[in-house]
Amino acid sequence: MGEIKLTDVKKSFGALAVLKDIDLHIKDGEFVVFVGPSGCGKSTLLRTIAGLEKVSGGEIQIDGKRVNEVTAADRGLAMVFQSYALYPHMSVRQNLAFGLENSNMPKAEITERINEAARMLEIEAYMDRRPGQLSGGQRQRVAIGRAIVRRPTAFLLDEPLSNLDAELRVSTRAELAALHGRLGSTMIYVTHDQVEAMTLAHRIVVMRAGQIEQVGTPLELYNEPANRFVAGFIGAPHMNFLKADVVEVSGELASLSVAGGYRVQVRLGQAKLNSGQKVTVGVRPQHLVVSNDPLSPSVKVRLVEALGSETVIHGDIAGEKMLAVLPGQQRLNAGDEVRFDLTTPPLHVFDDNGFRLLTYAGQLT
Repeated sequence: MGEIKLTDVKKSFGALAVLKDIDLHIKDGEFVVFVGPSGCGKSTLLRTIAGLEKVSGGEIQIDGKRVNEVTAADRGLAMVFQSYALYPHMSVRQNLAFGLENSNMPKAEITERINEAARMLEIEAYMDRRPGQLSGGQRQRVAIGRAIVRRPTAFLLDEPLSNLDAELRVSTRAELAALHGRLGSTMIYVTHDQVEAMTLAHRIVVMRAGQIEQVGTPLELYNEPANRFVAGFIGAPHMNFLKADVVEVSGELASLSVAGGYRVQVRLGQAKLNSGQKVTVGVRPQHLVVSNDPLSPSVKVRLVEALGSETVIHGDIAGEKMLAVLPGQQRLNAGDEVRFDLTTPPLHVFDDNGFRLLTYAGQLT
C-alpha cells in the first residue's frame, strides 16, 4: 500500500512560511507530480513527506497511520535525488546492496532483489562497473535501482532527470513511466519542467508561494485551469493573455472587445459577466489559426522560430505580445503582418484577480 494523506500541513523556517495549509490525498499506486516555479515549496513538501523536514503544523498519514513523529528511516519511503549520490568507490552491485546489507537482510534475498532491479532497469551489463565508468543516464538508473531494491511504500523523486541532457531526459522519462507501470507503486515526482509533469503524471499538483493552486489530471489543468497562473504555467509555449472589455451581455451570450476593438462572442454557461467589466482573455498558441478575413486582428511578426514540423511566431497585437504555433513550415519573416481568427479557438476568460470565469470551447453555431 502507498496511500499518503496530508491535512493542513504547514512548514515554517522562523518567520518564513514555506508551506501553507496543504491538503492533499495521494492514492495508492498513483503517479503524482509536484510542479511549480523555483522557490514555490515543492521540494520542501516532498521532504516533509519523506520525514527529512519536520512539519510546523498539520498531519501526514501514510496508509492511515500518522507519521509526524516517525523518522525518515522508518516511514518505508525511498528517495531519488537530483544528484545520484552513489558511492564512487563501489561497483553498481555494491551500491545496490549497501542499504540492504546494513539492515542485515539475508544474502540470498539481497541477490534476488538486486537481480530483479537490474533486469527491470536493464543495467545487468554494468553491475561490476563503478559510477565513474557510467553515463549520466546509467547512473540515474542505478540510483533508481537502489530505491527499487528496498521495495518501499512509495517512491519520492526530487528532479531526478535535471542533470541529464535533453535527448537522454526524454528517453529516461519514458523508461520511468514504463517502470511505474511495471511496479504499480505510488510515486511522487518533483520537477519545474511542466512537460515532464504533463507526460508522467496521473495527477499534477501545481504550487505557488507555498500553496497548492490546483490539482488535476494533465488535461484537466490544460483545458480548465483554475486561474491565470495555472493557465500560464501548464502548456508550452505559455498561453497568450489579452486585455478585454465586456461590451454587452444578452442572455447566455457575452460580447467581448479584445485586441484593439475586435469583437468575439462567448457563451456564458454558469458564469456571470457584466457590461463594462474588464477581463483577460487567454488563448493557447497552438489553437490560433491564420485568417484571410481582413477584419481579423493583425499581428506584427517580431521573430520566427522555424522548427521544421512547426513554426513558432512571436508578434505584437494591439500593443500586446502574442505567440502562435503554426503547423509545418511557414513563409513568414520578421516585419510581416499576419491575421488570426479569434472566434474559433477555445478562449479562457479570467477576472481581474486572475480566477477563471469560463472556458468557451469555440465558434458559436
